[in-house]
Amino acid sequence: MKKPLYTLAVIALLLAGIAVTGTGCAKKASAPPPAATSTTPAADVPATPPAPTISLTATPAAVERGQSTTISWRTTNATEVSIDGGIGTVEASGTRTVAPSASTTFRARAAGPGGTANAEVRITVTEPADVVPPTTRKLTDAEWFPSTIKDAFFNYDEYDIRPDAREALIGNSQALGERRNIPVLIEGHCDERGSEKYNLALGEKRASAARDFLVARGIDPARIETVSLGEERPFAQGHDEASWQLNRRAHFVMR
Repeated sequence: MKKPLYTLAVIALLLAGIAVTGTGCAKKASAPPPAATSTTPAADVPATPPAPTISLTATPAAVERGQSTTISWRTTNATEVSIDGGIGTVEASGTRTVAPSASTTFRARAAGPGGTANAEVRITVTEPADVVPPTTRKLTDAEWFPSTIKDAFFNYDEYDIRPDAREALIGNSQALGERRNIPVLIEGHCDERGSEKYNLALGEKRASAARDFLVARGIDPARIETVSLGEERPFAQGHDEASWQLNRRAHFVMR
């Protein structure tokens, strides 16, 4: 039995629709991701080295000819420093003592990776003022003697020359050697302790010890007289060791 023609046509249309539907429902291919762009970093720009600095001073800045002054300098960022005027290459910071014979300008230069820097200082040199020596009047013997000739002191109950007395007598011998016309009287003194007779004898020994010391150092014995005053003329009126020490002496008097 033959199927009707319209049935065959329907079947053909259905098959055509299935084909179209299958094609439309196919999953679309996903788009590929965008290509990654590579970023190249910029090249490093080298830093500019700091410029050097320099300062230059002179203390004092003005001197008299023959005097000296001190040049001082300080730098930063410098690898080479020099100063003219005979100084030459120097350390980064420091001082120099100079004595220019005439007014001079000193110039300094500092160099480094960042460039150069300069500084200068002027030292003014003046002529020394005329020095007028003071007029000195020679002292008279009466003025000279008490300011130059010293007493010699002794220990208690002794007439030996002790170290401080030795220094005083050496000075006396030198001074009397310069003024050979001055005659001298040496008085021997004691403190108040002891009898009058004993102290007179001790005072004479002290005066003689001082005289013998001077004679041994070349002073003419004819210029020297001695006398003992014992305890009769104390220099200090106290009754203690400080006063007694002042009274135990060989006292020099210009005759």
